[in-house]
Amino acid sequence: MQALDGIKVLELGQLIAGPFAGKTLADFGADVIKVEPPGVGDPLRKWRMLRNGTSVWWEVQSRNKRSVCLDLREPEGQDIVRGLAREADVVIENFKPGTLEGWGLGWEQLHALNPRLVMLRISGYGQTGPYKDRPGFGVIGESMGGLRHLTGEPGRVPVRVGVSIGDTLAALHGVIGVMMALYHRDARGGEGQYIDVALYESVFNVMESLLPEYDAFGAVRERAGSALPGIVPSNAYRCVDGSYVLVAGNGDSIFRRLMATIGRTDLEGDPALAHNDGRAAQTERIDTAIGEWTRERTQDEVLSALEAANVPAGRIYSVADMARDPQFLAREMIVETGTADGARLKVPGIVPKLSATPGSIAHPAPRLGEHTAQVAQGGGWPRREDPKA
Repeated sequence: MQALDGIKVLELGQLIAGPFAGKTLADFGADVIKVEPPGVGDPLRKWRMLRNGTSVWWEVQSRNKRSVCLDLREPEGQDIVRGLAREADVVIENFKPGTLEGWGLGWEQLHALNPRLVMLRISGYGQTGPYKDRPGFGVIGESMGGLRHLTGEPGRVPVRVGVSIGDTLAALHGVIGVMMALYHRDARGGEGQYIDVALYESVFNVMESLLPEYDAFGAVRERAGSALPGIVPSNAYRCVDGSYVLVAGNGDSIFRRLMATIGRTDLEGDPALAHNDGRAAQTERIDTAIGEWTRERTQDEVLSALEAANVPAGRIYSVADMARDPQFLAREMIVETGTADGARLKVPGIVPKLSATPGSIAHPAPRLGEHTAQVAQGGGWPRREDPKA
């Protein structure tokens, strides 16, 4: 048995935030029916690199799901969704606020049909507030939530993170909300409820001390390149072979071991550097000392010495590094699976790793509309079996 066996999820969203939440639930056994527009399907099917006409990203995002083609603008499609929602545990949507209400499929309508329903609503700015009607993508949420302002080199244009991190953060917050709502319903005897997740708030929620530092000191945190301001040492240092090593020597005892390793006993024993606040006041001095040491050694030499000293350090991984790394392989973070067209593809494994009810890739991402006939003929949800039987 998987952790979410028997949980029925109706996914009405598209692209990244809503479907990533659906993927996470499906990985742990939830029965996810994904609704796609007829003819074209989820736009993600054509995003980035395609193989045999389908995005390989799609194979990750939609694994373990079933695909049903419905036109939500038409009464027939809306009626089928209502029928599915009557029996569903969870509905996921990431449309602009008000869209589902316009189709007669909003929270109030679906909750009236199924009081036990949990509804995850992901949008750019949330279901309320003066910005709620604005279109919002992950990159806009990353900017408004504070991440873009901090990303890049000082004095240069703010850059984006290389993946759609705002969407993924919103999806993960959404999954947490769904699990809380299901617990409240099933363990506490409560009714269903909706979860309102805004992209910008999901990003803002992980901005650490950004706001209290502004409130207490008027400090506006700025871009700092590879460093982590105020936490020292934590930076990228260039090696003699042109590569970089990341060193996180910011724990007090770790700092002393690091300084001993690089031969700087003067810094190791300096009482002014014993704790992080003192080190933060002398960031340049410490970074210079580490940089001078790494520039005389290859990356392998640096990593070997720091590993021997039990100092956290690592190289900057490309996907090619990941694909052959023994740690990724040992923990089944790179797995080979089949696709709907019979091909084989390496994809990321399951996260998190549960000891008793682990997730799995039970079946590949579906062909467009692969399960439409099955659902339309009344076979959408299998009957729930008693897990105690």
